[in-house]
Amino acid sequence: MELREYALILRKHWVLVVVSTLIGLIAGAGASLLITPEYQSRTQLYVSVRSDGGNTGDLVQGATYSRQIVNSYVAVVTSSVVLDPVVEELNLDMSGAELAKFVSASSPADSALINIVATSPSAEQAAEIVNAVGASFREVVHTQLEPEVNGGSLVSLTPTQTGLVPEEPVSPNVPVNLALGLLAGLVIGFGIAVLRSVLDRRIYSHEDIENITQKPILGHIVDNANVRNERFVVQTRPNSPQAESYRTLRTNLQFLNTDAKGKVFAVTSAKPGEGKSTTSLNLALALAQTGARVVAVEGDLRLPVFGKYLGIEGGAGLTDVLIGRAELDDVLQRWGRDQFHVLPAGRIPPNPSELLGSDRMDALLQQLREEFDYVIVDAPPVLAVTDAAVLGKLASGLLVVLATGSSQKPELAEALRSLETAGANVYGIVATRMPAKKSGLYGYGYGAYTYGDPSFSTTEEPADTADTAENNDVVLAAEQHALTSSAEVESSER
Repeated sequence: MELREYALILRKHWVLVVVSTLIGLIAGAGASLLITPEYQSRTQLYVSVRSDGGNTGDLVQGATYSRQIVNSYVAVVTSSVVLDPVVEELNLDMSGAELAKFVSASSPADSALINIVATSPSAEQAAEIVNAVGASFREVVHTQLEPEVNGGSLVSLTPTQTGLVPEEPVSPNVPVNLALGLLAGLVIGFGIAVLRSVLDRRIYSHEDIENITQKPILGHIVDNANVRNERFVVQTRPNSPQAESYRTLRTNLQFLNTDAKGKVFAVTSAKPGEGKSTTSLNLALALAQTGARVVAVEGDLRLPVFGKYLGIEGGAGLTDVLIGRAELDDVLQRWGRDQFHVLPAGRIPPNPSELLGSDRMDALLQQLREEFDYVIVDAPPVLAVTDAAVLGKLASGLLVVLATGSSQKPELAEALRSLETAGANVYGIVATRMPAKKSGLYGYGYGAYTYGDPSFSTTEEPADTADTAENNDVVLAAEQHALTSSAEVESSER
């Protein structure tokens, strides 16, 4: 991962990281409170060897010998021969071997010094133990290890520092424990955040889509939390970021329309619930607002929703035309005051795939291509049925809709693979439910009204003054119509 990706993960999961860090800090504070305080007292002995001669050579030999025997003496300090008398003297409730766990001895390199340290939960007891151990060690050296010869011992142990009662405990070290807890919580929290991001297969960003496909991202549809009641924002809220994102998609689609054949666009998704029907209708409305003649064809014969969304009669429609029960003009319905027409699905047939792939469907699309400037076909999800692939071969191209934060990467990859295998022409991707302020994914400024994907050079003018002036009365009528229709909506597709 790059540094930028880690920064995005931190920003996305900052709550988890902060909570984990606080838990680590609390754990460090709790450990400091629960750990029994320990005190240390230290004494130091200087080891010297008596020299009978007074010349320099004898003194050097004695100093050398004292440094040599110091390492042996260090091991003797924690032996039972030294500690057993201490236990008996201080009346400790432990054996000499157990006391050895709380006593340590060391010697600096190339020195004749021995440092003895005693640890105890009691400051006074730590000082008593270390002084008693020092006295017992000197006694053992003088009586057993280096017994007196000619009235004195060859080795002399001189205390250079007496064990004092410590004022502060050495453990727990509260600042260190807090720092370690804070660091551990931060590392664990960020590690969990990275792991979740690696294991999370949902699509969140522009980069996630680019890692799956080289198809261009034709539009980023800003999320609308009130989509159930404001499904057609292009007309009900024309100045909203959501409406502007549909107009940006419209502009991108117009760039793709380079020949007369490129008039039939099928809109699909990998799975249900990603917003393909809402995208189809808003795109068709946005195209109609430019003065173009547009028809929205409900190609999802298994789960039709146009009737509910638009508040129109959907009992007769596409299926009746395909089986020869009705003529196109009999079931084609105009919606609103623009040149926007709707062909609902009609009754659900037992063989949707066969009807959609039939010669009648091909002939119908050819007829619509000749009568309208744009034909928008709402196709079924790719992974659910094969209908989308069938329609994709008949249409000029496909737009694949995905819902950011919900769509899975493997699902999008599999859907594109299926369409490619079927020979369908995928124009690009439309990402819905995009957070309006998502950095790096969807950039816009309220002052300049510059919307769109920087990787696709399609910037629309700040405001379509002519369209707005011409359609003000349409917007007012559409608001009332759309709000009345939304009350009948029993299920919604974002």
